[in-house]
Amino acid sequence: MNVVEVSKLTKYYGKHRGIIDVSFNIEKGEIFGFIGPNGAGKSTTIRTLLSLIYPTEGSAKIFGLDIIKDSKEIAKNVGYLPSEIFYYDNMKVKELLEYSASFYKKDCNKRMKELTEIMELDMNKKIEDLSLGNKKKVGIVQGLLHEPKLIILDEPTTGLDPLMQQKFFSLIEEENKKGATVLFSSHILNEVQKICHRVAIIREGKIIKIDNIAALKGDSYKKIRIETKDSLNSRLHDLQGVSNYLEDNSTVSFLYKGDINFVLKKLSEITLTNLLIEEPSLEEIFMHYYEREA
Repeated sequence: MNVVEVSKLTKYYGKHRGIIDVSFNIEKGEIFGFIGPNGAGKSTTIRTLLSLIYPTEGSAKIFGLDIIKDSKEIAKNVGYLPSEIFYYDNMKVKELLEYSASFYKKDCNKRMKELTEIMELDMNKKIEDLSLGNKKKVGIVQGLLHEPKLIILDEPTTGLDPLMQQKFFSLIEEENKKGATVLFSSHILNEVQKICHRVAIIREGKIIKIDNIAALKGDSYKKIRIETKDSLNSRLHDLQGVSNYLEDNSTVSFLYKGDINFVLKKLSEITLTNLLIEEPSLEEIFMHYYEREA
């Protein structure tokens, strides 16, 4: 069952591109990564899904409901953490969270206490006295307060120190185990790699790849690094399946997609002083797709 269904969603700001023909589905119980550099269209997609802005073309459904016609009904079961957080500075943290809880027809007091303890948040402090990291903690608690069925996170770790990031990841994984579906948008690739099941890569407003993390990093690609005293004359550069080729004096590195036995046979023709074959990082795969599309 799909919790989110996006079909050819397009948004223009006047003549300027936002997103173009964005399509993807998120299954129930999935942690779905949405990655791309700043300006690629991640936040535009999310804001359109939440009906904070309206699409130019295309459509989308959340919980089987239309994002425009049924936006109020959808909002009851969605928790949203925006990339940038703005609050009434004069309010205390407790006042803000109680105000947020008042929109849901349920008692959130126990949940509020639990979340603020996990995030080490002082509820008696005024918003204006909080650091960027503590304001982000308020946003996290606010987004999870009503135990939403869908959690949408846009650059969620900005401002959080490494220890608090770990607590945050553990919290999201725990919510996911309890049944929540998660859309996790970030430009920090190791975060996505750490927590997500599948990932969509977006470039200049268009989706260029959707796959699970294991497949993106898996057997189809290998990162190969060799050291040799031989003159290569770019012999490996022209092999089919080779990309991201870098040659620096006696060291060569590249990504290889294909039959590993074939490339090993080619390497056996070279006098090697060192050889390393490993799984590429998500960042290297990401850059490969970006360079290929460019």
